[in-house]
Amino acid sequence: MNLSLRPLLFSSAFALSLNAFAEPGENTYKQVCAACHGSGVLNAPKFGDKTKWAPLIAEGQVTLTAHAYVGVRQMPAKGGNPNMTIETFSDAVAYMANKAGGNWKTPDAKTLAAINKEIESRKAGLNTKQ
Repeated sequence: MNLSLRPLLFSSAFALSLNAFAEPGENTYKQVCAACHGSGVLNAPKFGDKTKWAPLIAEGQVTLTAHAYVGVRQMPAKGGNPNMTIETFSDAVAYMANKAGGNWKTPDAKTLAAINKEIESRKAGLNTKQ
């Protein structure tokens, strides 16, 4: 192996190994959600702010995740990432909620089905208000 490639390969492997230890949703938070939730842009509840997150956590995992996925208040749908899957998004929401005092689990198939049902209900309700 060319010696000049070793540092690049080592640093890439190290970065991959660090991601392997990330909590579910952590990488998505850092890549997408932190843009607003890190600093509180447009009144987004800041990461770890128990006071601001408490009423949101109280809405429940299904409701909060579904409403945020569709877009709520000044938050764009899917956190502004049109390619975000519900699985990835729900992991990020659970990660943020847990860092602010919640005790949410990575959604299983049953929870994801409930979230998807709430998403459809939310979309239907938004469409009738126009």
